[in-house]
Amino acid sequence: MKKSIQVKIHCFSCMISISFCIHYFLHLVFPFFIALCFFRKEYIKVYLIFLASMLVDLDHLFANPVFDPNRCSIGFHPLHSIYAIIIYVLMLFLPKPYRIVAIALLFHMFTDSFDWFLHLRGL
Repeated sequence: MKKSIQVKIHCFSCMISISFCIHYFLHLVFPFFIALCFFRKEYIKVYLIFLASMLVDLDHLFANPVFDPNRCSIGFHPLHSIYAIIIYVLMLFLPKPYRIVAIALLFHMFTDSFDWFLHLRGL
């Protein structure tokens, strides 16, 4: 039987894990590049919409405890539920401002899902 060695990689300081850095990079920095690449004429407005999509995390306030590092947001919180995600997908078929909001919300769901994936991998 192989023994696996689990290594935690940290960035910026010894208290911040690589998954923390990736998570907030995807929430705060990467949307700027999405806005710049795909919505060049109005990239600032689109970037601000992506940042505003983080308001979807207000549903965490209804959970007990509010933050649990061993809990996946997707499927637990109301605005992170499969029903909400279906609505976000349907919003892709609406006119432009709503479509951008839908893209931002779906990217937010992707980011939270990826964060859970990293958590399960021990990063």
